[in-house]
Amino acid sequence: MTTAVSDQDRLIPLPAGSGRLYVKDWTPDGAGALPPILLFHESLGCVDLWRGFPARLASATTRRVVSYDRLGFGRSDAHPGDLPPDFVAAEARDVVPLLLDRLGIGEFVACGHSVGGGMAVETAAQFPARCRALVTIAAQAFVEDCTLDGIRVAKRGFQEPAQFARLAKYHGDKARWALDAWTESWLSPAFADWSLDDALARVECPVLALHGDRDEYGSAEHPARIAAGRGTVRMLPDTGHVPHREREVELVEAISGFLSRV
Repeated sequence: MTTAVSDQDRLIPLPAGSGRLYVKDWTPDGAGALPPILLFHESLGCVDLWRGFPARLASATTRRVVSYDRLGFGRSDAHPGDLPPDFVAAEARDVVPLLLDRLGIGEFVACGHSVGGGMAVETAAQFPARCRALVTIAAQAFVEDCTLDGIRVAKRGFQEPAQFARLAKYHGDKARWALDAWTESWLSPAFADWSLDDALARVECPVLALHGDRDEYGSAEHPARIAAGRGTVRMLPDTGHVPHREREVELVEAISGFLSRV
């Protein structure tokens, strides 16, 4: 039986007039006091690119699901400059506390896709007393050669006008910034030694690390490192880098099953 889900969206202002974040949440009928799920999108992602996944996840888990566009992406305002080398940790340190406060969220589940998975890890580390579970989907835990190779291939692909136009459909006139924020941040020598190791050492909640066995942006070493001593790895067969589009039903079942036990 499917639980009905209602949704609403809003713009949340950042301090000192630095812009507004677009936020959308999905609340299932009869949702109780279970901690909501906070979703973090990928490097070129946004709320709309999650498509039907948040609503399905809310229905299956009977938890409120909250997603937002990071500054510079989707329907949020433009970013004022370049991303700093510590942008993954900075999201958890500087933005998430504001969101939790404005949305009235106490305890929560952190869930992120790709680099958003890294932000979910950093958030779990930042709020060990409030983050009740951590889910990563196709997340990177360190800079791997195959990740950089995949980014270089994608960067060349976006030189095609039609492919760039598809990106602009979701990010508008921020599309060039969003693309450069991904490719140039990851390919920068200043980012070469980045990893989640320090944050992972501070994660105290149960962990589920989901990863496709055909992920073109990261090997199975990433979920293994994320879950080591903290939780469970689940490899998704015949799946690439976007499981919530490729295997949405299986992904929702895996997450809802995990959360039913924590």
